[in-house]
Amino acid sequence: MVFNFRCFSIGVGARETESDDNFVTAPSRFDLRPSGSAPTSRNVDYIRSGVPNLNGRSSNLRVFTLAELNKATKNFDPSTKLGEGGFGSVHSGTIKRLEHPFDDIRVAVKCGKKGLKGQRQWQTEVDFLGEIEHQNLVKLIGYCYEEHGNESNWLLVYEYMSNGSLDGHLSGKSKKHLSWPMRLKIARDAANGLKYLHEGMGPNKQIIFRDFKPSNVLLDDDWNAKLSDFGLVREGPQDGRSHVSTLVVGTKGYAAPEYVQTGRLTFKADVWSYGIFLQELITGQRPISQKNSEIDPECMRWVCCYAGPGKSRLIFDPKLKGEYNVRSMQIITSIADNCLVKDPKSRPTMSEVLEMVDQAIALENQHHL
Repeated sequence: MVFNFRCFSIGVGARETESDDNFVTAPSRFDLRPSGSAPTSRNVDYIRSGVPNLNGRSSNLRVFTLAELNKATKNFDPSTKLGEGGFGSVHSGTIKRLEHPFDDIRVAVKCGKKGLKGQRQWQTEVDFLGEIEHQNLVKLIGYCYEEHGNESNWLLVYEYMSNGSLDGHLSGKSKKHLSWPMRLKIARDAANGLKYLHEGMGPNKQIIFRDFKPSNVLLDDDWNAKLSDFGLVREGPQDGRSHVSTLVVGTKGYAAPEYVQTGRLTFKADVWSYGIFLQELITGQRPISQKNSEIDPECMRWVCCYAGPGKSRLIFDPKLKGEYNVRSMQIITSIADNCLVKDPKSRPTMSEVLEMVDQAIALENQHHL
């Protein structure tokens, strides 16, 4: 069974870096404390000079020494490596809990890449996750910053997510079969995380994720999904403005076309990325690019999966083996379609998306009664 899928031509893709001035100002604008608390001044010269600017932002975080994290990860032995992300390599480790019963807990330790870009992303994650906590955002436990001679060490310590990234399960690297009800739950958790960023941060505070994709959706012991990798988050438009103007960052295939083409960023860019994400849940396939010579030989169009040459219809993941409620599948496909309309103003909000996903889950649950 297939449904129609609209494709739009967009630019070659999102660039992986921003200019120094632009990227420095993005994290420096965060003020995520409750309304009424006294603002803390920020000085981006700290980052320019290679010194982290914490200014009390890390009050909710644990400060680790490099020696502690070396011990926790067996000196970052290759056997502890979980993967490699845009920020740097990630290793599993074990630390002691500071509260009763003082037992061992497993963590994921992310090593920042060398250079200004890695420092900025480290600073942004400390600023952002040091101030908030939500069931669908990965928890940052603490950080480490130490200098030894000319060597700077930027590390972040997260809760350990035992079932890894969603991308690993959809790509076939995992032997675990993700049933349709599991995929629906993951879709709901991810939508809830984005809704919190867009609408739950308080009056006049809107956070745009900018790099939403399955590899940034992690799964815990109970298959609860949590968003991760917040190094590219950006505050949304304020003071009645319609958008934020910024150079493009993110990942090809997931960035919204209006953002790629103009650099004008709104929270609807995340909604577009969520639409691509839903298509991956449906098809089990990553976005792929096709040359669109009718418009521009250098332009690409991004599709998740199509039935054959010249066609643009979604094919359901064969690993599902048809074990899903047809109506719930239609709703999720319709949500993806609505998220991927070309005009960002016509896309739904994440609150509206969450309501529709809940409808699909209700139908699926009735199917299994």
